[in-house]
Amino acid sequence: MMKRTFTFCCFLLALCCWQVAARPKSPVKVACVGNSITYGTGIPDREHDAYPVRLQQMLGDTYVVGNFGKPGATLLNKGHRPYTRQEEYRHALEFAGDVVVIHLGINDTDPRNWPNYRDEFVTDYLALIESFRAVNPKARIILARLTPIADRHPRFISGTRLWREEIQQAIETVARVSRSELIDFESALYAYPFLLPDAIHPNAEGALRLARTVFSAITGNYGGLQLPELYTDCMVLQRNVPLCIQGTADAQTCVTVTLAGQVRQAVADYRGKWAVTFEPMQACTGEELKISTPTEQRLFTDVAIGEVWLCSGQSNMQFMLKQSENADADIQTATCADIRLFDMKGRWETDNVSWPLSAIDSVNHLQYYKKTRWEVCNPEAAANFSAVGYYFGRALQDSLRVPVGLICNAVGGSTTESWIDRRSLETHFPAILKDWLNNDFVQDWARGRAAVNLKLSDAAFKRHPYEPCYLYEAGILPLKDYQLKGAVWYQGESNAHNFEAHEELFRLLVNSWRQTWNNASMPFYFVQLSSLNRPSWTWFRDSQRKLAEELPHVGMAVSSDVGDSLDVHPRAKKKVGERLARRALHSSYGYRITPSGPQFQSAKAEDGSVLLSFEYAQNLHASNGQHLIGFEIAEEEGL
Repeated sequence: MMKRTFTFCCFLLALCCWQVAARPKSPVKVACVGNSITYGTGIPDREHDAYPVRLQQMLGDTYVVGNFGKPGATLLNKGHRPYTRQEEYRHALEFAGDVVVIHLGINDTDPRNWPNYRDEFVTDYLALIESFRAVNPKARIILARLTPIADRHPRFISGTRLWREEIQQAIETVARVSRSELIDFESALYAYPFLLPDAIHPNAEGALRLARTVFSAITGNYGGLQLPELYTDCMVLQRNVPLCIQGTADAQTCVTVTLAGQVRQAVADYRGKWAVTFEPMQACTGEELKISTPTEQRLFTDVAIGEVWLCSGQSNMQFMLKQSENADADIQTATCADIRLFDMKGRWETDNVSWPLSAIDSVNHLQYYKKTRWEVCNPEAAANFSAVGYYFGRALQDSLRVPVGLICNAVGGSTTESWIDRRSLETHFPAILKDWLNNDFVQDWARGRAAVNLKLSDAAFKRHPYEPCYLYEAGILPLKDYQLKGAVWYQGESNAHNFEAHEELFRLLVNSWRQTWNNASMPFYFVQLSSLNRPSWTWFRDSQRKLAEELPHVGMAVSSDVGDSLDVHPRAKKKVGERLARRALHSSYGYRITPSGPQFQSAKAEDGSVLLSFEYAQNLHASNGQHLIGFEIAEEEGL
């Protein structure tokens, strides 16, 4: 009897298990909580293009996404429209989401809100989170860093920018305290200001980018193993520093990295990011770098460990070896396995022509540079590479006897401000961002050429390589996770109309790059403008001289004696590149060599004569090899 009862009970248990397995699972509920950006304000067809709608399409039928966005809502309970007093909040609680994505805080930048109630932001946010956990204790809470507010916003300078940054920090605090996940709505849009037509609300394409950000956070799908574009065969990695290899992968994926016999492992975090660090390595060649996950593998061969330098600026750095005066002889001898070149060239030249609409659209999306890869230096590769960069690298390699990697991303005609990160300009020079095509801080030649290139587009917002921030976002950000020794720079022709503005911009440029590579003492060596006969250039060259003296770990190479008074592109590039190398060898590598030509120190009147003092003036003579005839000194400015 007991045996039959046991058999019958087992049958019932099996039947119940079958019924549980056969019963379809309830869809995962995703509550999108927020303000007008979540709601979809400004999107012509928000019923189909608001970010929660696009998220639903991506997630599929196993999820149910609810849009609980309320235009104008504040996070602050004492704000002008508290989210917790809105009908949308009550509906969100009733929904009891399994996943709750919260994007609030933009409207708290209103002067009615943040200045008065900032001290209550963190506690109000924590209370909001707890209210969602109360209705669903297992709810997964995802907080979004604020979307950008563009500089076009009328209150941007008066307080909105500063208060928004403070709110961003407060949101990060809330995420830590509440142990919520934190996703980045800012990075999804920050480098694409044309996606914010009214300076705040994303258009349909911007909403799609937000949806992708949330999709990856919920599912952990970040597109599998992704690596910086500089990872190719023949790459050069920086020697003598802790070597960081990093990328992205699907969340919680184990990543194994093997280099020169060393093995490191990491697990991608919930944002898909992973990184490993190797001990400092000595110079070598012929290594392999293998990066793998359980399902994918990348293998890079002939990897070198050596010195990596960025060569950047405008046309005189872009100027190719095959165009220089020593081209024929030097191209023939340009075979060197210990010099590696990563040559980033633009898809479209900034010549005096109108670009097709397809080009303008690609530029808008930061797709200005062609895809490229590391190449071992040979005559063909060297001929098309920067002449100044090549001569600089050749001189370094000849002295250091280690592999040298050169990255060139110079763009003809580009402005200093185009190479500076957006936050630096927003904070320290916001005036240069305003209507840049009609802005006197931007050289009229650069504005005019950009207007010609963009002529065929009637879009309200369109981007160009000369635009403030553009080349930083298109050409520097992709390099930021690749360690460098330093940078050499040849630019200024497109800023020589206003040396006072350039003095501020140049400081921002140097600091911007040092912050990008997290290296406050990163060497930055630049070329003084040459001897072209233009009215403002003497003032500009003197300003450059002073900048080199004032800024730490910055040095200048003179080019006026090898310039051309009639040509903005002098062909004598060999001495320029070698002078940059001398400065680097002296200041960055400790070589006991003279780093530059004579540098004026002081003038002192004594007994009817003037005593001049120079640094680096042994065997002082004129550039033509003759004895010095004399100097010219003005007793009064302007005389």
